[in-house]
Amino acid sequence: MQTALAILQKYWKHDQFRSLQNEIIDSVVGGKDTLAILPTGGGKSICFQVPALMQEGICLVISPLVALMKDQVANLQARNIKAIALTGGIRSEEMIDLLDNCQFGNYKFLYLSPERLQSDWILDRIKNLPINLIAIDEAHCVSQWGHDFRPAYLKISDLKKHFQKIPFLALTATATPRVKEDIITETGLQNPSVFQKSFARDNIAYMVIEAEDKLYKIEQILKKNPEPSIIYVRNRRSCIDIANQLKAIGFRATYYHGGLSPKEKETNMSIWMQEEAQVMVATNAFGMGIDKANVKTVMHIQLPDNIENYYQESGRAGRDGEKAFAILLTNPSDNLQAENQFLLNLPDKTFLNSVFIKLCNYFQIAYGEGFNEQFAFNLNHFCLKYNFPTLKTYNAIQFLDRQGIINLSQEFSEKISLQFLIPSKEVIRYNSLHPNDEEIILTILRTYPGIYEMQTAFNLDFIAKKSNHKPNEVQAVLHKLKEKGIVSYNAKNNDASILFNEIREDERTINRVAKYLERQNQLKKDQLHSVLNYVNEKKRCKNQIILSYFGEETKSECGICSYCIGKKKTVPKLQSVTTQLLELLQKESLNSREIQERTQLDSETVIKGLQKLLEEEKIVLKANNNYTIHI
Repeated sequence: MQTALAILQKYWKHDQFRSLQNEIIDSVVGGKDTLAILPTGGGKSICFQVPALMQEGICLVISPLVALMKDQVANLQARNIKAIALTGGIRSEEMIDLLDNCQFGNYKFLYLSPERLQSDWILDRIKNLPINLIAIDEAHCVSQWGHDFRPAYLKISDLKKHFQKIPFLALTATATPRVKEDIITETGLQNPSVFQKSFARDNIAYMVIEAEDKLYKIEQILKKNPEPSIIYVRNRRSCIDIANQLKAIGFRATYYHGGLSPKEKETNMSIWMQEEAQVMVATNAFGMGIDKANVKTVMHIQLPDNIENYYQESGRAGRDGEKAFAILLTNPSDNLQAENQFLLNLPDKTFLNSVFIKLCNYFQIAYGEGFNEQFAFNLNHFCLKYNFPTLKTYNAIQFLDRQGIINLSQEFSEKISLQFLIPSKEVIRYNSLHPNDEEIILTILRTYPGIYEMQTAFNLDFIAKKSNHKPNEVQAVLHKLKEKGIVSYNAKNNDASILFNEIREDERTINRVAKYLERQNQLKKDQLHSVLNYVNEKKRCKNQIILSYFGEETKSECGICSYCIGKKKTVPKLQSVTTQLLELLQKESLNSREIQERTQLDSETVIKGLQKLLEEEKIVLKANNNYTIHI
């Protein structure tokens, strides 16, 4: 058996493990159930990939994120490691082929969502595989107090009955003490070894900065720190708007969100990774597989939903160990806006039921039908059709996704449907005249037997793989067949799709999950209050607040956050500030920003000084927002 280090060097070209990785691998190889809590950038995937490669057999990886599964499978395949993922929308016959490949094709990794474990026939097939390790990624999803609870994760403990001698490895980046206990209990870990890296990031300065004009403050920060930066925003429109505004004032910026095509994502990512752009403006879709060591600044310009997400996203700064900044820009209206918008957009049971029924009607799914059917989906069109508020509806659909009732995929994809328009004997004749196309056409006909009778959803990548051709070669044949009138071929680009995991049962479906909705709504309120506490607490180190949230107490202050820096500052006496402002305004009229730039005082000090002078009627504020001496 090769050593863990030899495997790491061979496939990943690293000379040593990161903190705790080796200990976790030793625990797993020793056959022990293990819980690993490693913050973002800690290298969780290595902890199950290396031990799986050290032993005979296949590693079963349970993950809730389709994009993450695809990303990890692609990375393993690029290293010539055989890996496969059972994602949503795969037809039963395709899945049988994929599971056959796992059983007889010497595959090392099988990725699947927890919802797949609810299918008895899939579970029966998995039982017969030579499993050497079961890895549970995003393990916090098993806890009803976790920020992404998914009831399907509760089924994972059933695997223990069938794989009693196989080690389980549960992995997560963030877990409060309550969630940690839930992971151990609910996944059925037996006397697990627990490895938890401190949540402290000593080189990251957590800064909360009040700013009336956020774009101006961003400009100041980026000029002061010209190294690679990420700015997180809440939606796609803000993503594009902020990137364009930054370009307009001279910064090299690009953007990233879930609605971009794979090619656009790759291009924009490459521009930023190669530092042709200083700034990446992104939604939370940007994160997986991002391992750029020299990110200096991560900025959030809107309040995050919870501390868990904020910690993970901020943790993309400073991975080279150099000092870095996690900056949250806020202004007084943010608190009120967040609370109002947040509470108004939490779906209750009645609204959830209405959305689910309309969703089924939208796709013309009859009662008792819909299982494993997949559809392209446009949220704005759906909300417009039924007069639903967009954000509240999105939250309802996300909840249905987490409960496993549907799978919402927000990845760009090309949905293809195909139908042969000529009789089978004519197709045989075409094949004899075009032997280069024959293998692809025969593969299509074998895979989709009903393709003569109706328009059939078509998986281009699967056909390419099955016929031993590249996707573009399959596409070229399809275009040729369409031009000759042999097939009807429709391709539609979409940035979301919905897969139904169970039949339509309307109220019965919603009643089953309603108990979770109430609890999750309360959890989300509590999490928002934790964010507001982090922002508004003026008398405590920001690093201490974050560590305390994750159950890690420390008496020592970090010395570099906005609170600690503020303590060190010598606050100038108000009298000397007002004297300085008067001297400046006697020369010319200026607005508050210009005054701040000239005096190098912070905005709070400038505002206090100006208020004092206005009260004493020594200055006046003109219509153009400039301050001038009172005459």
